[in-house]
Amino acid sequence: MLDFNHRPKVHEQISDLIDAALAKDREGQAPRTYLGASRLGVACERALQYEYLRTPVDPGREILGRILRVFEVGHALEDVAIRWLRLAGFDLYTRKANGGQFGFSVAGGRIQGHVDGVINAAPSDLGLQCPSLWECKTMNDKSWRDTVKHGVARSKPVYAAQMAIYQAYMEATVPGISRNPALFTAINKDSQEIWFELVPFDGGLAQRMSDRAVRVISASESGELLPRHATTPTHVECKSCSWQDRCWRAT
Repeated sequence: MLDFNHRPKVHEQISDLIDAALAKDREGQAPRTYLGASRLGVACERALQYEYLRTPVDPGREILGRILRVFEVGHALEDVAIRWLRLAGFDLYTRKANGGQFGFSVAGGRIQGHVDGVINAAPSDLGLQCPSLWECKTMNDKSWRDTVKHGVARSKPVYAAQMAIYQAYMEATVPGISRNPALFTAINKDSQEIWFELVPFDGGLAQRMSDRAVRVISASESGELLPRHATTPTHVECKSCSWQDRCWRAT
């Protein structure tokens, strides 16, 4: 039975206030004016176009405050992981000498990426080759266990693509980073279990992602709409896409 007399409880009221504040804070941030390299592994190139062109999302598909909270918790846990690794003896750099974030900018600034960190040295017993890329993600229990079982390349191909292109483009400023395996770190947000995986550089994957970036930018700037990933709007990728309605109205 519907409760037409429902009055928000204090936890609902405070949560709503926090969500509204997070949404307002996000609106005040400068919009991304480039194609983020971390997104190049997503399934649909048309979705990447919409991102690159800063196309307004469909009504009602704005990022919810709850999701913004998830993002912030992820960033906070990344900071914790950095502290843990440093305490364990890793020489981990997350900022350049001038305080800026490690990253790269190519194609006239139209393709950019920002890395979580670079490991300059690790405890000798591990035998890790350095310098190496460090990439950290937080996951719920189900997603984390799938990553542990199958490995990041199979379970989370978007992350694998991100690391490959980061290694490729960072080689110019951090020589050797593409020769050495990246250290992928996944934190289980439910149990705080940690998964570490060495991911060798995949030059073929990096090249495919670089070609994809050029294709997305070229098509976007020429007014061409790239093909959809799916053939029906009920496909799982389409159902979760912020531009589902717009996309399927397009020719």
